[in-house]
Amino acid sequence: MQHTIPAERLGAAGKIMADAVSACVHCGFCLSVCPTYRLLGEEMDSPRGRIMLMKSALEGTVSVESTLRYIDRCLGCEACVPACPSGVRYDSLLPLYRQHAEPARHRSLSEQAAHVLTHETLPYPDRFRMAAAAGKIGQAMRGALPKSFKAMLDLLPAELPPAVALPSRVEAVGTRRARVALLTGCVQQALSPQINRATLEVLAANGVEVVIPAGQGCCGSLGFHAGELDRARDLARVNLRAFPRDVDAVLTNAAGCGSGMKAYDVLFAGQPEAVDAAIFVSRVKDVSEFLAELGPIAPPELAKPTRIAYHDACHLAHAQGIASAPRRLLGAIPGLELVEIPEGELCCGSAGTYNLEQPTLAATLGERKARHVLETGAQALVAGNIGCLVQIATHLDRLKRPLPLWHTFEVLARAYRREALA
Repeated sequence: MQHTIPAERLGAAGKIMADAVSACVHCGFCLSVCPTYRLLGEEMDSPRGRIMLMKSALEGTVSVESTLRYIDRCLGCEACVPACPSGVRYDSLLPLYRQHAEPARHRSLSEQAAHVLTHETLPYPDRFRMAAAAGKIGQAMRGALPKSFKAMLDLLPAELPPAVALPSRVEAVGTRRARVALLTGCVQQALSPQINRATLEVLAANGVEVVIPAGQGCCGSLGFHAGELDRARDLARVNLRAFPRDVDAVLTNAAGCGSGMKAYDVLFAGQPEAVDAAIFVSRVKDVSEFLAELGPIAPPELAKPTRIAYHDACHLAHAQGIASAPRRLLGAIPGLELVEIPEGELCCGSAGTYNLEQPTLAATLGERKARHVLETGAQALVAGNIGCLVQIATHLDRLKRPLPLWHTFEVLARAYRREALA
C-alpha cells in the first residue's frame, strides 16, 4: 500500500517535513559526512536512515517512540545538508520532527530534572551563573549523581569570569562605514564575556557603529534544535521586537545562534510573525561574514609569529555555509600561520546540548577532535562558537595537553593591540 505523510493534518510543519522527506533519493552521499554513522556504522544512525524512520513514523507504519533512539543520537550538525545533491532540507526536518515526536517521549525523573535544568538555565546568563555556583557543591557529591548531571559538571569551568555590563551603543572609530545591532548571547556572556568585548572593539576599529538592544534575550536556538519550538518562539519573539530595523545587519558572534536566527522563517512558518521573521532573517549575519564583506582594516604584524589551528564550527560551516570568511580575516594578520585540522569537517561533539544529553558519543567525538588539533602542532586554536571552544578545551585538558583557545574576533582584537597570541 502507498503511504503518504498527512501534511494537511500537521499544518505548516507537515508541509516542510513532507517536502524534505520526499526530496531524499537515498543516494548515500550523506553517509561519509555523518559523525554518528562514522562512529556507529548503523544505517539508522545516518541522515538517510533517519529520514526513512521519520517518513515511516509520519505515515503511521512505525511508532514514533521507536524512532527516538536514533533521532536523539543525531547531533544536528547539518554536515549532510551541503553534501546532499538533492537539496534535502534535513536542517528543517529534524527540529520539526523532534517537536512532533516529543509527546511520545518517556523520561526518567533524573532525565526530566536534567532536561528542565538545562533548558531553564542556559538561555539566561544570571540563572546559569547561579547554576554554575551550585555546581561547585554538586562536585562534592558527584558519585551519587545521575550520568546526565555528571556531564554538566564535567563541562563547568573551575571559575566563571566576572559579569561584564555592555554599553547600549559603541561608536565607530573614524569614518562610520556601517551601523549594526549585536546579539550578546546567553551562555557566552557567562563563560567568555571577553568575546563580546573583543567583537565590539574590532567592529569599532573597522568603522562600524554597534547598537546593543537592551530588551534582547536568548535567540531560541537551543530550543529550536531540540524541537521545543514553542519555547524557541517565545524567546525569538522577544528579539523580533527588540532589534531595530534601521541597521545594516543583525550580527551574532556565536555560530549556533546565527544558524538558529537564520531559521526564524522555519520557526515561524504558519505563524502571525512569519513576515517579520523573514525580514529579520534577511538581515542576520555572522560577524566574520559581515566584516569579510565590509573589508577589514589590515592589522599590524604580530610581534611573535604564531601557528594557529582553525576549527570549523558545524553551525557556521555547514548550517550557514561560512568557511572562507573567518579564514580570510585571520589570514590577513601578518605573522599568523593558519593550519587546517585533520577531519576538520567532523563535529567536535558539542552540538548545542548534545554533550550533556549524549555524553558518551560526545566525548568520543571531543577526544577525536582534540587529538587531531594536537596533530597540527599548533600553538593555539581558534573557532567561531563558544560551545566548540568549551568542548575542545575540555578534551585537551583531559589529554593533559591544554592550549590557548580563542574566538576569531579575540584573535583579531589581540592582533590590532599587538598582543601575543600564544
